[in-house]
Amino acid sequence: MGKKDKERLSDLMPLNDDKKRKKIDKKVYEEELVQLQIELVKLQNWAKEKNKRILIVLEGRDTAGKGGLIKTITQHLNP
Repeated sequence: MGKKDKERLSDLMPLNDDKKRKKIDKKVYEEELVQLQIELVKLQNWAKEKNKRILIVLEGRDTAGKGGLIKTITQHLNP
């Protein structure tokens, strides 16, 4: 993750008074999600054109929401 990406995340998720991340506004979340899904579709198309494979690893504790995340980010991808 580059410096610009970290700054962008910091802008999206500012710290509250307890130095904990605030929740992202739903509208902002939806807008960012659409942009990220577009980038994944572009990546998928590139991989198909170049005959490449992609591996994405998600790590988290049980009940951390990995299943929901996977469903959300892959909903516009071809299997």
